[in-house]
Amino acid sequence: MADKHIEISSTQYARWFRDSTPYISAYRDKTFVVMLGGDALAHTNYINILHDLALLTVLGVRLIVVHGARPQIEEALKQNGLPSTYHNHLRITDAATLNLINSVYADIRNQIEACFSMGLPTTPLHNTEICVYGGNFVNAQPIGVVDGIDHQFTGQVRNFRLNAIEQALGVNSLVLVSPLGYSPAGETYNLSAEHLASELAITLNAEKLIFFSDRIFSQNESRKNQSVFTPKEARLLLGSTGSETDGVSTINYRLDNLIHACSSGVPSAQLVSFQEDGAILQELFTAAGHGTQIRKRILDEVRVATHDDIAGIIELIQPLEDAGVLVKRSRDKLEQEIEHFLVAEIDGVLAGCCALYPMQDEKSAELACLVAHPAYRHTQLGKGLGTELLKAACKKSKSLGISQLYALTTRTRDWFLENEFKEVGVKDLPASKQAMYNFQRNSKVLLLTIESEV
Repeated sequence: MADKHIEISSTQYARWFRDSTPYISAYRDKTFVVMLGGDALAHTNYINILHDLALLTVLGVRLIVVHGARPQIEEALKQNGLPSTYHNHLRITDAATLNLINSVYADIRNQIEACFSMGLPTTPLHNTEICVYGGNFVNAQPIGVVDGIDHQFTGQVRNFRLNAIEQALGVNSLVLVSPLGYSPAGETYNLSAEHLASELAITLNAEKLIFFSDRIFSQNESRKNQSVFTPKEARLLLGSTGSETDGVSTINYRLDNLIHACSSGVPSAQLVSFQEDGAILQELFTAAGHGTQIRKRILDEVRVATHDDIAGIIELIQPLEDAGVLVKRSRDKLEQEIEHFLVAEIDGVLAGCCALYPMQDEKSAELACLVAHPAYRHTQLGKGLGTELLKAACKKSKSLGISQLYALTTRTRDWFLENEFKEVGVKDLPASKQAMYNFQRNSKVLLLTIESEV
């Protein structure tokens, strides 16, 4: 029985590793901004998170880590008998508080840098050197007086020293940024870590912005906390939940900054649990994910296939060909027909495809090979994948003057009916297609009349 358990575990691991390979390739040389709040740094899972961040850098991700320190600052203020005051989730920072904050940030930086300098002992990365770069990357200005309240040394981002950041990332180093900014006059300002990370991701055109949090969302809280939202949908999640500071909950504040980043051009903004070991790896390297993701578009794009996509298309369609769901195509035939294919990408990974074959009557076409990657078929990301491919096929059909779209299927009749196709008979096919109809397969024939966008 023990051997069987090991065999099953090895198979599951091998499957996971194979499925993660497209993500590893897609993320290489991409920029991720990660916000590691003080609550995450105080949790027992903190060292595992650092291991995972080190792994991302080894895999070629250009990683910028912004750390916070709110609970650590609260404790230091308490020990020194200093007050703690907030307005709209921002700390009111006087001179004494700023001096203490500088000390807390220095301690946190030392801890993080020491962990990476140790080479991460007792892990597979124990011989890996992770260089950590820091510096005065952030130019800031004072927030000033808001609602009659002088925020003193609480600041906001003015701009970044992008050349310095790019130089650090260019030597395969992890960039560590404390939430401090500096003015041309030499003043130091305390910044919001969440807002700083959000602005960094926007300015650097980062591929992802990731916040570690104690809570993540789903559309149905009785399900596992795994979900994908558009910025508009994510705004509906904003409510009075979580631990509050001056009436604004931490989770709401973080979610608001993620929405801001996504609405400003960051393709993917994500909440990941800092309480669960390996949550960021599951979120990044599996189709199902393991967090809350905000995306302006569910798909990166649907585009015309190229010869570089052939291997990915074969991987998509071959299991269905082997199962008899699709008619087999040789690689040579696929190469000859590649201009008929459309492909869909999610996170840079080929997630689905379809083919559009115009018929001899010039007004009709066949929609074929409509396939979603098995890893996405039962996930929220993949839920609308087929529909998006169908929309793209209809758009291409209209550009070609095609008004009738046929589909022949043995297994997915209901899906086509749900997407406005009507079931017709073989005799309704154009004559050229009738002559090629395979009566042994006995495929259902469905027709969509293209009059407007689907």
